[in-house]
Amino acid sequence: MENLALIDSFSEFKDDKSIDRVTLMALLEEVFRAALKRKFGSDDNFDIIINPDKGDLEIWRNRIVVADGMSEDDNEEIELAEARKIEPDFEIGEDVSEEVKLMDLGRRAILALRQNLISKIHEHDSTNIFKHFKDLEGDLYSAEVHHIKHNAVILLDDEGNEIIMPKSEQIRSDYFRKGESVRGIIKTVELRGNKPVIILSRTEPKFLEKLFEQEIPEVFDGLITIEGVARIPGEKAKVAVDSYDDRIDPVGACVGMKGSRIHGIVRELGNENIDVINYTKNNQLFIARALSPAKVTSMDIHEEEGREDGKKGRVDVFLKPEEVSKAIGRNGVNIRLASQLTGYDLDVQREGVEDEDVELAEFTDEIEGWVIKEFQNVGLDTAKSVLSQDVAELVKRTDLEEETIVEVQNILKAEFEN
Repeated sequence: MENLALIDSFSEFKDDKSIDRVTLMALLEEVFRAALKRKFGSDDNFDIIINPDKGDLEIWRNRIVVADGMSEDDNEEIELAEARKIEPDFEIGEDVSEEVKLMDLGRRAILALRQNLISKIHEHDSTNIFKHFKDLEGDLYSAEVHHIKHNAVILLDDEGNEIIMPKSEQIRSDYFRKGESVRGIIKTVELRGNKPVIILSRTEPKFLEKLFEQEIPEVFDGLITIEGVARIPGEKAKVAVDSYDDRIDPVGACVGMKGSRIHGIVRELGNENIDVINYTKNNQLFIARALSPAKVTSMDIHEEEGREDGKKGRVDVFLKPEEVSKAIGRNGVNIRLASQLTGYDLDVQREGVEDEDVELAEFTDEIEGWVIKEFQNVGLDTAKSVLSQDVAELVKRTDLEEETIVEVQNILKAEFEN
């Protein structure tokens, strides 16, 4: 009864953890064998009989009968006189099986055995959770906000599994309340010690791709394929789509009538502006589409294999002066996304105005008005006049931060300089 009572007390862990009774019994045998090895030096000559249906357990030690005074290993051999106390007709050379009671292991050993079992169950549970979520990497997942920290949001799913969404994986406009349901993709799953660490992301391009699969039936069914995604999370994204069925307009199907289909995705991403474009294997046409809404006049593609940054090469893109700001976009967002989507470094050139200066006032789409005003206040009214200045000098002459000045000069270089 001692054995059975202990088994029943261990079974309480089965209710707390997602572990079936058969697995629990297997873990029990493992920890009992470890306890026997510590107590007797070896567990090789022990039989552990577990009945998972009844929750019963018996431990039997098997020894060989030897002559009195001839035992060299009391764990594996038993002297004749001691054996005959068990059964009076034992003879030398016979096998003796003797039941070992749990209390024979000692109170401290039983407490250690219990703690070892708890550890094994936690380890088993963690391994199962790790395997489960490892298979879900890259998939959409929903969980509920449990705790909000300054650098991460801690989520719990329906099974009580802890999922972490670091600040770096959150969209800038994201605002969460405790108990709120949050969607993202499982980005990574790692075992740190014996604990699985599950990272949820809302900033990965894959998240946008999975939202398309969920919200647009043709994408889910494979009638429309997503050939590329480039994102600046919460601000702007470009998605290249294609269809092998000529009867389907992939862009129209994804956007929907008056944007009805894509509206839910935009709202999920904090009003992220999403450009959906037709994919083509014609690089020149694809680059032109990626730079939409700008209209490209011409381009020179320079293929460069083996680049360390993984880019396919460099492209000189020529546009009319009034199209340049559209190609660059506010703070260079449009050209940056087009470069990510196409895999080329894109260098915008003004067609036929290489030696012409440009008024700063023309850059209001890319540079904030108050910043332009700061430059104008110190007599810098054109792109060349700003580019000719030293950054440190501009910091002294204006109320602008060094970071802002560098960003403006980079915009002007991308738009203006050859």
